[in-house]
Amino acid sequence: MSDTDDTIASARAAYERITGARYDVVPTRRRSRGGGLRKRVTRIAVADAAILLAATVIGLFIPLGMFGALAVMALLIAATVALAIYPQDVALPPERLRQADLRTLPAQTGRWLDSQRAALPAPAVMVADRIGVRLDTLGVQLAALDDDTPAAGEIRRLVGEQLPEFVRDYQRVPREMRGVPRNGKTPDRQLVDGLEVIEREIGQMSEQLAQGDLDSLATRSRYLEIKYSGEG
Repeated sequence: MSDTDDTIASARAAYERITGARYDVVPTRRRSRGGGLRKRVTRIAVADAAILLAATVIGLFIPLGMFGALAVMALLIAATVALAIYPQDVALPPERLRQADLRTLPAQTGRWLDSQRAALPAPAVMVADRIGVRLDTLGVQLAALDDDTPAAGEIRRLVGEQLPEFVRDYQRVPREMRGVPRNGKTPDRQLVDGLEVIEREIGQMSEQLAQGDLDSLATRSRYLEIKYSGEG
């Protein structure tokens, strides 16, 4: 184990001693909104820097004068406003997630899940946030995985099909019935339980990818323990 691994393990142990909670199940807020803002600011900064650089280079050969300076300022304002209001990346509909490239699938699914937050109860949003973090990690790990392998197919099935289908099944239940117990559980509770199952599955997939255990990943046969099919 490396010094970095030792440091991480020590930090996790300290966290668990202080809080009494397991480090790997602590609710974690998705960073997508903050990340989206940072991307916009970065794009604006790059665009403005490019405009200023171009103006500087041109000014070395042709004096810009007052009108040139005003034109540069107008370009800076236009670029800043355009990039500030430019639409964010649109989440793919679930039907298209099935065909998404494996390497972008976790990010695409995470973006779609973020877009559904307003339609989920608060406890489910917390689990969805944790799933988003799991998907961030999984997306990095898939960079070197061949899309034609059985392991890739198992990941695609869970992330690109089962997760969005499960959420959409819940959304088909009338709002007034989501808090009504059925077979001992309300649809809201079933949603939370099912998302927790999915979170664990994605976490285990990441662990197997990290260990290079593709055979175990490819032969996984576990399905969702709860599959809410729009009853009622």
